Amino acid sequence: MEEENQQKDEKIFSVSDYIKTVNQGLKAFRSKIIGEVSEVSFGPTGHVYFTLKDEKDESIIKCIIWKSRYDIYGIKLKEGIKIIATGYPEIYAPWGKLSFKSEVIEHAGEGILKKEYEKLKEKLTKEGLFEEVRKRPIPKYPQKVGIITSKQGAVLADFLNNLGRFGFKIKMIDSRVEGQAAIVDLLLSIKTLKKENIEVLVIMRGGGSLESMSAFNNESLVREITGFPVPVIAAIGHHKDVPLTALAADCSVSTPSIAATFLSESWEQAASLLKEYERNVIGSYENILENANSLINQSIDTIRGIKDLIFDKYKEIETALKISFQAFKNALQNSKSDLKNSWKKSIFGFNSLLSIIKQQLEHSEEVVYLRNPETQLKLGYSIARCRGRLIKSIKDTKIGEDVDIRVKDGTIISKVKNKKHA
Repeated sequence: MEEENQQKDEKIFSVSDYIKTVNQGLKAFRSKIIGEVSEVSFGPTGHVYFTLKDEKDESIIKCIIWKSRYDIYGIKLKEGIKIIATGYPEIYAPWGKLSFKSEVIEHAGEGILKKEYEKLKEKLTKEGLFEEVRKRPIPKYPQKVGIITSKQGAVLADFLNNLGRFGFKIKMIDSRVEGQAAIVDLLLSIKTLKKENIEVLVIMRGGGSLESMSAFNNESLVREITGFPVPVIAAIGHHKDVPLTALAADCSVSTPSIAATFLSESWEQAASLLKEYERNVIGSYENILENANSLINQSIDTIRGIKDLIFDKYKEIETALKISFQAFKNALQNSKSDLKNSWKKSIFGFNSLLSIIKQQLEHSEEVVYLRNPETQLKLGYSIARCRGRLIKSIKDTKIGEDVDIRVKDGTIISKVKNKKHA
């Protein structure tokens, strides 16, 4: 009876569902495995299949890494090299085989890391990626700053504590910065900040070993930094082998605190200049006030000095005016008497002038009357016109033209039939 109930409670899986369930559980076995690479092959889509072998007892495990991940890490898998693979086991359903799905691969051992570091450094140096001539100046008075670092640890706090209060607008992305596994995070963070409106990018982390700094010696990351649209500051710790990203950055400093101070430097200089200008303006204003005060005092002394002279001069002018007014009064009296005499003479002369003018007008009237054409008409004379003009000569008319002849009591209209010279 118990066996029947137990059978009823047991779930029956399809093969596919069971593999999915097992794979879900296998993710809990995510680990780092170190071993020697062997049997490397590339699939048609670029995925890499390889075997990791234990040096002690020749134990092996089949591994796979997707092409997108393989390209990021820049490690050329080949037989005999020693690597560390980070990932988890997974059953590949079509084959039913268990393999280790590698998410991260990195060189194992300080020696190989140093060798690969020098090899990549030489390659990128020949390409000119570390040349000073291609590096851009950090803009003065920056405000919009992008930051890539881990929120864990003291790096971010050190940076913010040393950043001046100059209205900085920070856009920060929390990213892994430790070891080879940080490469994916760092690349994604850079691509995200490419779309943001920032003036400078700061990448930060503390110091560490060559192994812990391996992400910052990645070729893909170096190329992203050199192609970033705004200047990049690298503050990724002290190390005798300078990280390649620091060599590629437009500015490299040893600590986040120095990076913060560097960003604030132009603002500090501007503030210092403003204080100096303020002192100069206030000093100039004080000098102007002092000079103005001195000038006012001199003016007061001058006014006091000439006060008596002004009043003395006024009295002289007053006396002169009184004398002038009296002389003017006397002149008026004399002029009044002369005016009366002149008036009498003017009246007599004017009457004589009027009599002469009257005689001249009467004579002129007689002359005008006698010379008036109307008067001449009454005496039997006439006035002849052709085309509205007076006829003074036979040349003023033509045969056949009308002639108007004015006599005393009207106008005679006639036509020219012939002309005779006198």
